[in-house]
Amino acid sequence: MRTVTQPLKPAEARTLARAALILERHTLQGRDVLSSPQAVRDYLRTRLACLPHEVFSCLFLDAQNRLLASEELFRGTLTQTSVYPREVVKAALRHNAAGVIFAHNHPSGVAEPSRADEMLTQTLKQALSLVEIKTLDHFVVAGSQVVSFAERGLL
Repeated sequence: MRTVTQPLKPAEARTLARAALILERHTLQGRDVLSSPQAVRDYLRTRLACLPHEVFSCLFLDAQNRLLASEELFRGTLTQTSVYPREVVKAALRHNAAGVIFAHNHPSGVAEPSRADEMLTQTLKQALSLVEIKTLDHFVVAGSQVVSFAERGLL
């Protein structure tokens, strides 16, 4: 039996994090819980802030901006991940999404979007617009910092 004061072992922490994500998905799916930029920030910070490698995720939304699904589409290294627009479009169509929010983390701890992040966002936005799916935002998470492309006028 573990006492509250004992630190978690890495394997225990991973198991706990996985269980929290499963519970979170079942609790949030189909609900209007991402109704404000701050709610999205909090959600993404919980999912991405502590990862030791870069990931690219999408939040798939219905026509009323309710969460249909949240999916990690690509996983990379400490400093980069490859994102393929074709796969993003396929995933959005699979979920029958009307809108998407992109998110990725910077394990370096610096939330500033790179020029490559900006170019990728524009490419994805254009690809999704061809199938009438709106790009609502792209967030970069680094520790407790979360930067919104929409708020910076980068969309």
